[in-house]
Amino acid sequence: MGLLERLRKEWFILGIVLVIAVARLEPGVGVKGGPLKPEITITYIAVSAIFFNSGLSLKTEELTSALMHVKLHLFVQIFTLVFFPTAIWVFLQLLSITPINEWLLKGLQTVGCMPPPVSSAVILTKAVGGNEAAAIFNSAFGSFLGIVITPLLLLLFLGSSSSVPFTSIFSQLFMTVVVPLIIGQIVRRYIKDWLERKKPPFGAISSCVLLMIIYTTFCDTFANPNIDLDKFSLIIIVFIIFSVQMSFMFLTFLFSTRNNSTFTPADTVAIVFCSTHKSLTLGIPMLKIVFAGYEHLSLISVPLLIYHPAQILLGSLLVPTIKSWMVSRQKALKLTRQPKAPVKV
Repeated sequence: MGLLERLRKEWFILGIVLVIAVARLEPGVGVKGGPLKPEITITYIAVSAIFFNSGLSLKTEELTSALMHVKLHLFVQIFTLVFFPTAIWVFLQLLSITPINEWLLKGLQTVGCMPPPVSSAVILTKAVGGNEAAAIFNSAFGSFLGIVITPLLLLLFLGSSSSVPFTSIFSQLFMTVVVPLIIGQIVRRYIKDWLERKKPPFGAISSCVLLMIIYTTFCDTFANPNIDLDKFSLIIIVFIIFSVQMSFMFLTFLFSTRNNSTFTPADTVAIVFCSTHKSLTLGIPMLKIVFAGYEHLSLISVPLLIYHPAQILLGSLLVPTIKSWMVSRQKALKLTRQPKAPVKV
């Protein structure tokens, strides 16, 4: 991971901490009807801005090189959007008898329902030297799938606790996510050369808008005197998130390196990161839409806010180890494929 990207990620994590702290001190600023008018600026403008920005920055022309690797794509998408949320649901049935805050547990389920992120899995795959084209394809394709599948998964596992009808949820998602994304892609076609030359800070722009969304989400929480978050539950949730992340990374590694697997070591790297990483950029706006007006929205959002820096931290720490394994594995495979020299009699 490059120095600039590492600094941007650290800045963003610090930003999350700061906006939560400010929201705790001045919750009235970001609540509905407050000076920021989040019912307009967040619900319509901020979310649309994030996905217009994603449309501008998404290099769909790079996806064609990885299009034919169907088995890898199926593995990643099925693991991310089927196995992951189902496994979390089964795990939460066991945790439901514990004293852990029930809304944080529901938040863990939302993490499981999220699609892969657009950036972090690609950056870490590239840092290791893995199959970057496959990582780009699965991150982008997973995000598109997530626009439709993630709301369905949220409604399946959690139900909609808002007064917003099912059809309204999808129409709002379409107008604030799909349409800006398509417009961004259309605009990109006309200004592609300028974008490649100037390289606008797409990541920083999305991060700033996302911080604003997180801030107003927590303003709603702290403005409600009836919501209480105990430290025990929060500590346990952090431990569970790191455990889930490590367990699923190990599980995808085992599956993709078994004897009858056709995946290369570079493929395995892309699989490990793309299958276990979850999108905060798509997740928070989607939760705001699906659970609009819900008083426990912020508590449900907490596990996703923790999972995001956890996946970056763990991924960064494991880059040298995974890179070392990949290089040694590639050398071993190369040696086994070399023809044996004939034995002289």
